[in-house]
Amino acid sequence: MQTLALQLTATFVDDAIELVKGFGRAIFALATAPIERIARACDVAGVLEQRRADRRAPRPAAQRGSRCKSRHCRWSPFGGLSDLT
Repeated sequence: MQTLALQLTATFVDDAIELVKGFGRAIFALATAPIERIARACDVAGVLEQRRADRRAPRPAAQRGSRCKSRHCRWSPFGGLSDLT
């Protein structure tokens, strides 16, 4: 009986974490939507599309563990705009 209770609490905690992550992604997308729209309108040379394609490509294991700089960080809302300046 104890294992069932532990499984239920573990499942609930995992689901709660995923729910919070989903809300965070939605809020982040809403906050950065105007910035993305302006960036796409100003991207004449296709730099942003190339960066998105590079981001989807597999990376060597050595780069995965390194820390990112503030403007080049994956979670930075202005990270995609660094090549336009």
